[in-house]
Amino acid sequence: MSTKKEAVPIAKKIVEDVLKGEKNLSEVYDALTAKKEAIRYPNAIAMQTLGEEIPERIYPKFDYFVDLTKSDNAFHRAIGLNAIADLTKVDTEMKFEKIFDKYFDLLDDKSVMVARQLTLVSGKIIKYKQNLREKIVNKLLDVDKTHHDKDRRALIWGDIIEAFNMNFEELKDKKKVLEFVKKQLNSASPTTVKRAKAFLKKWGK
Repeated sequence: MSTKKEAVPIAKKIVEDVLKGEKNLSEVYDALTAKKEAIRYPNAIAMQTLGEEIPERIYPKFDYFVDLTKSDNAFHRAIGLNAIADLTKVDTEMKFEKIFDKYFDLLDDKSVMVARQLTLVSGKIIKYKQNLREKIVNKLLDVDKTHHDKDRRALIWGDIIEAFNMNFEELKDKKKVLEFVKKQLNSASPTTVKRAKAFLKKWGK
């Protein structure tokens, strides 16, 4: 199994080669669903960087990443939703709007890893999709309606705080968000409590 420590240097080399034109993006796409984790994991990390640095070059593959979110493999679903979040920055054809509900249905994914990845990258979508900001906030605040147990929801709440922290100044209903964050001061997750305290220290005045 490839560890993150092992995968990161490989991922950096992949990114460098793509940006220099020494590696074709199609090779990275193919590697994202490789059976060997030693191949798949570094390329997934590389795709996260590439999605941030050259989203316009990856945008033509938008539908490919949508298909990944429908995979039976949770790792593939996470890769897909991460890439889509980056592509909203250059979504001139409004493709994300068409998959909005299906995308956020992954908050109720059977894998809490997928749900947490979605909440973490939601901050990017809130930033790039101004017309959807309030809808996204409402989706995130509806996590209580998912099947995840109390302890796992506590972790997801912490990730949501991070997403709100990225964009708080741009949100319309700041009062609703602040009330939500204040509730997390009593969270079962120490990490979520820590994030709530930091958020309120920064934005609560």
